[in-house]
Amino acid sequence: MKRAFYDSFRKLDPRKMAGNPVMFVVEVGSLLTTILWLRHPADTFVLQTALWLWFTVLFANFAEAIAEGRGKAQADALRKSRKDIPARRRRPDGQFEEVPSSDLRKGDLVRVEAGQSIPADGEIVEGVASVDESAITGESAPVVRESGGDRSAVTGGTTVLSDWLVIRVEADPGQGFLDRMISMVEGASRQKTPNELALNILLASFTILFLMVCVTLYPMADGAISVVVLVALLVCLIPTTIGGLLSAIGIAGMDRLIQRNVMAMSGRAVEAAGDVDVLLLDKTGTITHGNRQAVEFFADGVTPAEVGRLATLASLADETPEGKSIVTLAGLNLQVPEGAEFVPFTAQTRMSGVDLGDERIRKGAIDSISNWVQVPVSEKLRAAVDDIARKGGTPLLIARNDRAVGVVYLKDVVKTGIRERFARLRNMGIKTVMVTGDNPVTAAAIAAEAGVDDFMAQATPEQKLELIRNYQQGGRLVAMTGDGTNDAPALAQADVAVAMNSGTQAAREAANLIDLDSNPTKLIEIVEIGKQLLITRGALSTFSIANDVAKYFAILPAAFAVSHPELGKLNFMGLANPQSAILSAVIFNALIIVALIPLALRGVPYRAVGAQTLLRDHLLIYGVGGLICPFIGIKLVDVVIGAFGLCG
Repeated sequence: MKRAFYDSFRKLDPRKMAGNPVMFVVEVGSLLTTILWLRHPADTFVLQTALWLWFTVLFANFAEAIAEGRGKAQADALRKSRKDIPARRRRPDGQFEEVPSSDLRKGDLVRVEAGQSIPADGEIVEGVASVDESAITGESAPVVRESGGDRSAVTGGTTVLSDWLVIRVEADPGQGFLDRMISMVEGASRQKTPNELALNILLASFTILFLMVCVTLYPMADGAISVVVLVALLVCLIPTTIGGLLSAIGIAGMDRLIQRNVMAMSGRAVEAAGDVDVLLLDKTGTITHGNRQAVEFFADGVTPAEVGRLATLASLADETPEGKSIVTLAGLNLQVPEGAEFVPFTAQTRMSGVDLGDERIRKGAIDSISNWVQVPVSEKLRAAVDDIARKGGTPLLIARNDRAVGVVYLKDVVKTGIRERFARLRNMGIKTVMVTGDNPVTAAAIAAEAGVDDFMAQATPEQKLELIRNYQQGGRLVAMTGDGTNDAPALAQADVAVAMNSGTQAAREAANLIDLDSNPTKLIEIVEIGKQLLITRGALSTFSIANDVAKYFAILPAAFAVSHPELGKLNFMGLANPQSAILSAVIFNALIIVALIPLALRGVPYRAVGAQTLLRDHLLIYGVGGLICPFIGIKLVDVVIGAFGLCG
């Protein structure tokens, strides 16, 4: 038995206790208790009870340490995605040779065709293609990349879906986008919340205070109380009650999130949500639906209804969300005409359509349709195009035969009710900031429609990370939602990081909360659960500290009645003897933790009241209750002990 105890203590890792000084002191005190217990069999019952209490708190602390370790941001998925793939590099003679992507150097030219992954970051020098960038951005819609302009940059790890590209490599191995993401994720670290720091300071102060009290009491006892009993008294008096309940409170918060399909990596993540005062949100898929939708038709020379008919015919074979939204907006139940020949969209033409005998219908980008028609686009349609662009939308021209006849207005549609949700967050004292890669004009239009407090346009991963750090340095606690690999560094730095389950593995690894429904507006519920967790912890902390103070004054007169008879007058509870007094306190301390577990799991209801009102209620209910309970509980246990003759 002795070997088993020593083996268990030898395996304890003090680094896991460094974050909670109370647990560390409990560990050291209990180790001393165990050693002394093995030498003083007479005090077995007292120390068995103290050790049982200690093991309860220690187990909860280790469970929390394991959960926190799992919740730490990682870059494993980023490393796995940085794999060596075949690349076709152009030789000096113009021919292409296949080499590993790790052999590519800055300035090399590589050809990538449909179905192949882009082997390295670079610039397009030839070709136009549709590229799937979901592995980086988390957005499923493909984008068109071509040489020249702001659409020429491509990222290693993305996939060419159609056509082909010739890319000039712009980064040597170890200097690409994924390498920067790995470096930033590993360099990010979450700060401790103000509530966590305050509680640690408070518990550490009470622990040190009662440690000094017990040390100074020993010479005052004149040998009437053994060191073993004083150690048990220390374990009883220091804040083990709240220490044992902290993990239960955190687990309860995690459980309430699971009921809303949000998975928390640790209780600390839920706690931090209650303190958040800045929220960063990605635009696409969070504030907007993520797919552009047709909202209006503009016509010139024909009726808007005719533009809707032509746009519908051109979209019957278009399975993209944009094409389906055009059919929905027109509201026409058209069937595929007999003999229709559909013209599919390509990255080169950037338009699609249908040929119906002598009638040729096309829809597509402004410059592509302008080059296709014979008659110049009218001023009326160009004015509509400019107005749509100013609003942050995307215009598509509709043409029949040789002239443009209408415009389709595509826009990022803001989710229903999102403005009201942001107003609710504002009332909770949380500032909302939209982060997007769009240009400032588009970003400003969507931000105004959604009702966010601020926005950042054309945001890079580095800028997102810097923005969060700036807020944190100003004393703010930041929450962020994201779904792409480019969001991973910012998610790793944010105090509360909510990753969408539909996002990339790198984003999910960097977050400490995962929304299984991929519904970022659930952050309101997350914040409310976090606030309830903080209120519950504050209430139980108030009870615990009042409880510890009351235990001290309840048992001290009885414990020292032998060595200092004058203290017997203060033993108004009539506790039998020092051993019974301390054993009663230890047993009560263990039982009160068990009794408070249901409250810790259920939680104190969250009410949107001021801090002063909340403090007053806690002091009246839990503070006064914590002072009264020990006197009643210790006396009842003392009576039972006396009845069974456990302490003579």
